[in-house]
Amino acid sequence: MTAYVLALTVELHLPESRSLKDKRASLRSIVDGARRRFGVAASETGRQDAWQRAELCFVGVAGSPGHTTEVIDAVERFVWSFTEAEVTATERHWLEVDP
Repeated sequence: MTAYVLALTVELHLPESRSLKDKRASLRSIVDGARRRFGVAASETGRQDAWQRAELCFVGVAGSPGHTTEVIDAVERFVWSFTEAEVTATERHWLEVDP
């Protein structure tokens, strides 16, 4: 059985954030919401010391590339739905595991 892994990296600008505490509160709702709603792994992976910039990574795993893409597409739409965060860039990377 082949496992298809798709990682989505999202760069964000949080113009209303005035501290790391503000930033982390905004990111928490995005990261926790994606984990809960879509069952993906999610984490802040870059720019941890910047108040208004963030890099998040979401990873979906499934038995078909189509299903993995559907899940990550839904996660990306979910991230875009947060008005307090502006998406400045996205990037996707595939990993195919065939034991």
